[in-house]
Amino acid sequence: MKFNYDVIVVGAGHAGCEAAAAAANMGSRTLLITMDMNKIAQMSCNPAIGGIAKGQIVREIDALGGYMGIITDKTAIQFRMLNRSKGPAMWSPRTQNDRAKFIESWREALENQENLHIWQDVVSEIIVENNQVEGVRTQLGVTFKAKSVVLTNGTFLNGLMHVGRTQFAGGRISEPAVTGLTEQLVALGFQSDRMKTGTPVRIDGRSVHFDEMTEQPGDDDYHKFSYLDSSKRTLKQLSCWTLFTNEESHEILREGLPDSPLYNGQIQSIGPRYCPSVETKIVTFPDKNQHQLFLEPEGETTQEYYLNGFSSSLPFDIQLRALQAIPAFRDIQLYRPGYAIEYDFFDPTQLYHNLETKLIKNLFFAGQINGTTGYEEAGGQGLIAGINAHINCHGGEAFILGRDEAYIGVLIDDLVTKGVDEPYRMFTSRAEYRILLRQDDADMRLTEKSYQLGLAKQDRYNLLNEKKKYRDGIISFVENYSIKPHQVNELLEKVESSLLTHGCKLVDLVLRPQLSLEKLAEIIPALKNELDKIPETRKEEITEAAEILMKYDGYIKRERIIADKISRLENIRIKGKFDYMSIQSLSTEARQKLTKIDPETIAQASRIPGISPSDINILLVLLGR
Repeated sequence: MKFNYDVIVVGAGHAGCEAAAAAANMGSRTLLITMDMNKIAQMSCNPAIGGIAKGQIVREIDALGGYMGIITDKTAIQFRMLNRSKGPAMWSPRTQNDRAKFIESWREALENQENLHIWQDVVSEIIVENNQVEGVRTQLGVTFKAKSVVLTNGTFLNGLMHVGRTQFAGGRISEPAVTGLTEQLVALGFQSDRMKTGTPVRIDGRSVHFDEMTEQPGDDDYHKFSYLDSSKRTLKQLSCWTLFTNEESHEILREGLPDSPLYNGQIQSIGPRYCPSVETKIVTFPDKNQHQLFLEPEGETTQEYYLNGFSSSLPFDIQLRALQAIPAFRDIQLYRPGYAIEYDFFDPTQLYHNLETKLIKNLFFAGQINGTTGYEEAGGQGLIAGINAHINCHGGEAFILGRDEAYIGVLIDDLVTKGVDEPYRMFTSRAEYRILLRQDDADMRLTEKSYQLGLAKQDRYNLLNEKKKYRDGIISFVENYSIKPHQVNELLEKVESSLLTHGCKLVDLVLRPQLSLEKLAEIIPALKNELDKIPETRKEEITEAAEILMKYDGYIKRERIIADKISRLENIRIKGKFDYMSIQSLSTEARQKLTKIDPETIAQASRIPGISPSDINILLVLLGR
């Protein structure tokens, strides 16, 4: 076995898998080190991918040549496009997945990836010489050398789990914690802190009264995550189920609060505000007599179910009794209780935008080690870290996505500019250009960039160009085709839209909210012929993309103008140009924060919390602007 690599990735969660695959795909000799090859890409919490804003990230990972979208589609047991009642900027794909098949598919992809090797072990030390990473040492006493190292340790750094007053070390249930690494990194000058997350009970579906819950089936249409795969879903499609807690269950939960690690002082670390435990819900919202729960299948054949909305670290008997008080769960059998976990993370303002650390050259952090939560956020960071780890080995400009280019760009800029005061989760509201960052056009935004890098391959690039050709062909046809009142008035009357009194271009009808290209094609043979030119497997996807561009053209152009204005500030580079502590005209807070973050550009400086417009004006004046 060889012991010298270009890139070493530590940890095979969602960040580590994407990082290793990206570096190897780009040509780096890559080693992925994991403590358990049977837990590669483990879904530590719910068996689902995507959701509001998170689904956009997965489509971006796919558009860039990552694997999460492909493997998600392959192992999906339910697909839903969330927020369809809102505009397309808010549409967000989400799947339920077969947990075991998800792991199996990721392992298959990685084991058969050229340039990628896997080693089962625990990294105990980073090798650093002259402030540059040189490799890693493991618990088995093996030394691996590398030009770049990516740390994706998840919740394993000094992980500590809680069920009531019971505490035990571990990174996940039944998996050991990693010790020593945090202490070494702190000794090297890094700032670390603790975070907390949690997970609910796992339920035996045979003990549940499904007839007393509300069924939530998936969508049955063409939507998927990956732009590459247009085939039908292969696994059996299953429903989720909704139900509610009640006042009786709340009373039992309140009984357990004195033994709750969250309320008895046992847990001191920062928890997620947007995914609170059930005990936090009853304390924060004492006037609510019920909270919604979602029962989600864990796989195609297993009886195991995940109870979304019931994350808890209360004593096991309290969790069980509170669930038994809910009618549908009166006979409930559990596989294991919910638990909370505390773990170390590192302040992400210690990173550059390429996710390389500022203190140690060629050392990268990605995923929960940066204070984020969620598989999708981890995967997006891992992909960028893997790309840039490869670039640092072989030369080239750092690959950085702007806030107007991708949700991944928003995510990373938020982390390195603002830091985190709770586990960071992506929302559409965090993106100021969300009309530009829709899930339907991630390939149009990013695949060309990835192809130029050498990550997206020729087949993906060919599909992109084919899609552009057909999409633009539809738009050109619709903008130039004239329509007469007698051709469409019957349809207009049927959909309760105002009738035509004279001819117009077909695009004027497409802009009406009651009409779609699909409906118009039913009565306009020339339009149907135009749509029939598209390969059948891609017709719905391309037709939808064209329609969105036409219907929202004004909004898209307006947001693009705003983004372009702001991007001028992104081009004003200030890194290394100021000794901020000596600029007395800046506020004390501004001097301190600008020194700590050392922003690359004026635009990044303007996004630092506590930096005022007057502080930015002072910097512009000093630059002669």
